[in-house]
Amino acid sequence: MKGTLYGVGLGPGDPDLLTLKAHRLITRAKVIAYPSLAGGDSFARSIAAAFIPADAHEIVMEVPMTVARAPAQAAYDIGAAKIALELDAGRDVVCLCEGDPFFYGSFMYLFARLSDRFKVEVVPGVTSMTACAAAQGMPLAARNEVLTVIPGPLAEDALRDRIKGADSIVIMKVGRHLAKIRSVLDDLNLTQHAAYIERATLPNEVRLPLADAPAKAPYFSMILVTKGADPWL
Repeated sequence: MKGTLYGVGLGPGDPDLLTLKAHRLITRAKVIAYPSLAGGDSFARSIAAAFIPADAHEIVMEVPMTVARAPAQAAYDIGAAKIALELDAGRDVVCLCEGDPFFYGSFMYLFARLSDRFKVEVVPGVTSMTACAAAQGMPLAARNEVLTVIPGPLAEDALRDRIKGADSIVIMKVGRHLAKIRSVLDDLNLTQHAAYIERATLPNEVRLPLADAPAKAPYFSMILVTKGADPWL
């Protein structure tokens, strides 16, 4: 019999936010797979590090952080091939994914490559946007309000159009796009309704009004905007 591939959501960073199911699968795993920065550490592994069995076989997928898609896709091709060897041998594989596997999660690329050949089970995780909202004490949507999730790398015109049509906005992947996003929100008179959060749930978490945010933002940063509510601050 072939093994089962588990795509396990780890949440935004605090190990206490793992679900019971995620914890159970990780502590019993014989084979663990996870992405890491090429030549660097794995944030996903660091979240689950205390729960990974010492004798587990680890498959590291080194994914380059580049704008070009081809290098990352090649890394997932290699990782999927290594995982497939374990599954064909009848061994289950637990693949770690920060956040939720199907919400901007890297696991979806492995799912696309392997789900037609193997049994795959996805274990949801706490999303970064709900973690940021909880940390900020900032409800995202109520009743018939529309919540819109926008990736920061969108072009400025597209970003503006998406924001105009929403009641509440979550802007992900802020990073190097912070200046552009701030400019759009300033133009729309929404800066006073916006909160900036980076590294939510981690010891070095930062929460500020967007007006007070630093000039540069890390990859793990987010902006929350609620138009219909009183200013969050």
